[in-house]
Amino acid sequence: MRIGTRDIGPAHEPYIIAEIGVNHDGSIDRALELTHAAASAGANAIKLQLFEADRLMSSAAKLAAYQKAAGESDPIQMLRRLELSASHMAAIVERAHDLGIHAIVTPFSTELIDAAEPLAWDAYKTASPDIIHRPLLERLVETGRPFIISTGASTPDEVTRAAQWLTARDPATASRAAFLQCVSSYPTAIEHAELGGILALSSLLPHPIGYSDHTSSIETGAIAVGLGACILEKHFTYDTRATGPDHAASLTPDAFARYVSLARAAWRSLRSDGRAIETTGVEPIKRVISIEEDVRRVSRQSVVTTRDLPVGHVLTPRDLTVKRPGTGIPAFEFSNLSGRTLARRVEADVPLMHEDLRA
Repeated sequence: MRIGTRDIGPAHEPYIIAEIGVNHDGSIDRALELTHAAASAGANAIKLQLFEADRLMSSAAKLAAYQKAAGESDPIQMLRRLELSASHMAAIVERAHDLGIHAIVTPFSTELIDAAEPLAWDAYKTASPDIIHRPLLERLVETGRPFIISTGASTPDEVTRAAQWLTARDPATASRAAFLQCVSSYPTAIEHAELGGILALSSLLPHPIGYSDHTSSIETGAIAVGLGACILEKHFTYDTRATGPDHAASLTPDAFARYVSLARAAWRSLRSDGRAIETTGVEPIKRVISIEEDVRRVSRQSVVTTRDLPVGHVLTPRDLTVKRPGTGIPAFEFSNLSGRTLARRVEADVPLMHEDLRA
């Protein structure tokens, strides 16, 4: 796989992403400062999140437990406060390139890819809950850009199904996709890091495998590299005590620089010949663990109605969209719903249920 002119794989130093995410607190100036700090700390890329709160969250949306713990009280208000539009991100992409690093974005809605495409993104990335969002994944394939897929809170079957969707859309996708082992808990205690998932994904997929690291440790990346991780992603902040959902699961610039140094030293000492270290004692399992169930339920996306619909209505694509939470018909079933008839009245902006449909 290649991002820009950078080859990614076992024969190359780990590709390390500073996940700014929403730690800019909705401020372009803060995002620019973090981009500069990430480059100084040795990151290969920064990553941002592109979303619109009202497009991502349905009226049934709930906060994840870690968001409540960070002091949030309303999911839609939280995201509105943290939004940056694609046009606002243009200056951040330019700053990253001026500093010699890449810019990556995670779009959370299919409709936002058109807004993202005019910018010079080096790659796209999907969030773990969107492993089931087939319309989003297929739209990213159509862009022709490299992309990275996180697999937190997902089963091996869900991962392989997503990989099959991608290659079915375009067989050439196999050469520009990577998958990341991840635990969808913020922060993740080191005893729940599930690093064996790197080995499991390596046996399942012919793609570069990495690790999206939500632990607070600066050593985890080095261990992940030893187990075969070619890409590392770590949340990046100016202050782990700042108000916001992700700051507590992030590293400050000094800590991130140590994280980068340790990961690259591990590659030089253990992987320079292209082989992983001895993995005896590391269980090669990819699974959903209990601490991920909350995020799996709250942050996955369902098929949601765009307007009030009467009993007997025959569904069309205009009647439906995809939003959080993941309590309704899964997003990957979107294309199968046109032509189905409603068994009862359904209000606007709520997840559609199988029992809402006539057999």
